[in-house]
Amino acid sequence: MSDIAEDKKAAAKQAISFVLDDMVVGLGTGSTAFFAIKILGEKVAAGLQIKGVPTSLVTAHLAHECGIPLLAEFDKIDLTIDGADEVDPQGNLIKGGGGALTREKIVAAASEKEIVIVDFSKQVMRLGKFPLPVEVLPFGLKYVVSQLRKDFACEVRIRKSGDEAFRTDNGNYIVDCEFNQIVDPAELTVHLNNIPGVVDNGLFVGLTDLVIVGKGAGEAETILFDRKKSDARENPHHPL
Repeated sequence: MSDIAEDKKAAAKQAISFVLDDMVVGLGTGSTAFFAIKILGEKVAAGLQIKGVPTSLVTAHLAHECGIPLLAEFDKIDLTIDGADEVDPQGNLIKGGGGALTREKIVAAASEKEIVIVDFSKQVMRLGKFPLPVEVLPFGLKYVVSQLRKDFACEVRIRKSGDEAFRTDNGNYIVDCEFNQIVDPAELTVHLNNIPGVVDNGLFVGLTDLVIVGKGAGEAETILFDRKKSDARENPHHPL
């Protein structure tokens, strides 16, 4: 296993320690969440009593393979474990590299506690180096792309899967926007979501409770945030 994979697994192991019997657990999507789901499956096999809420069809399939009971409907989730493509010192995230951003954001908003697990390479001083995914209705695709190019100084491209446009589990398209750096994530997310045809975007602002960072040698660091504040506070312990 590569060093990065080891870091992801270490973060996942630490996150799983927060899962207790009778919890409803949100199950994230992506390579880091994969490790958490596999470990949860082992815990369920050993007697842990939980129900999962998957954030994608891929995650639902993996959870089923791991023996994790799933809920089709929910109104409240006790705890969610998910990954991120970038995390800044305030706990703001870019997500959606796997295309599940809208379902991930719904699950995060419904969760009493959102735990984000990453390897150290995902920590940045300012969001934006990773292209920001925006989920768009098929009917409005051309209009939304033109508005993004007009309103923002960013390169815009429609995500592909092979020769075809990528489709989310919701049947929509993903437009990836190259901002390079995002000065105000909260303001940008409002502006993006105000464009008719945009379903949601991959900026997660004020939704993070804990970030667990794999640091190498099987170690992980936990960073605490206050999601009850609209602007997550600066964390003095952030390593950057």
